[in-house]
Amino acid sequence: MHSTPEGPNLVLEGDNLPFLTALPDASFRLIYLDPPFNTGRTQSRQNSTSTRSVNGTHHGFKGQSYDTVKGALYSYDDRFTEYWDFLEPRLAEAWRLLDDRGTLYLHLDYRESHYAKVALDALFGRESFLNEIIWAYDYGARTRSRWPAKHDTILVYVKSPTNYYFDSAEVDREPYMAPGLVTPEKVARGKLPTDVWWHTIVSPTGREKTGYATQKPEGILRRIIHASSAPGDWVLDFFAGSGTTGAVAGALDRRFVLVDENPDAVAIIRRRLTVAGIPFA
Repeated sequence: MHSTPEGPNLVLEGDNLPFLTALPDASFRLIYLDPPFNTGRTQSRQNSTSTRSVNGTHHGFKGQSYDTVKGALYSYDDRFTEYWDFLEPRLAEAWRLLDDRGTLYLHLDYRESHYAKVALDALFGRESFLNEIIWAYDYGARTRSRWPAKHDTILVYVKSPTNYYFDSAEVDREPYMAPGLVTPEKVARGKLPTDVWWHTIVSPTGREKTGYATQKPEGILRRIIHASSAPGDWVLDFFAGSGTTGAVAGALDRRFVLVDENPDAVAIIRRRLTVAGIPFA
């Protein structure tokens, strides 16, 4: 991709890391990521000592060291060790690729969001943490042995904590939960969403359904893209899955780059964008 306004929307198949490292700095206003978690391999325990040092062997952006973070992560859950080794360089590239007003949305489930929060604090700086969004839904199997897990977490970090892009006026509004407590004018207009989003999953029989197992609903991406980018801005998703990011970005007049290493996912994306009449290369 060239970072010029004339560049086409792109859909690419392959390992995302070599592609990311070839892109120029500050190419994107918005990056949305919904990475896989389960790598399918077993990792033996590694004992790590967590000590803070200004002369650590691994330094992050803004001079931050995350030797300590990695040590702590490893000691909590060995399954995360391999996952962090996989995800860490890709998140570092995401930081580099965001422009000065850019925002990262990292979409995770409840099992790894707390690990990733610590890791992103080290990469971006704690002052760049903007929100922890809870996407709550009510669908699927139930359990009687614990509270059923019916939410995902979306961690939101900005490149600059004092100069990021956010347009709440463009975001879709929600009904008031207690409409009797506000004026009729406010009821008619609706309220701005908070950091808890109630939104159904993709219906198995609905218009959006592509057949991709982890497909995310367009309403979630529409809210993100409206809030954190403007028409004409570049949007990146390098775990593109079913292509929801591209479908919504294209419909909202944003430009996008989608990357996925799964040939089935890329085929679904290309078919979905073609049917929607969204151009891409």
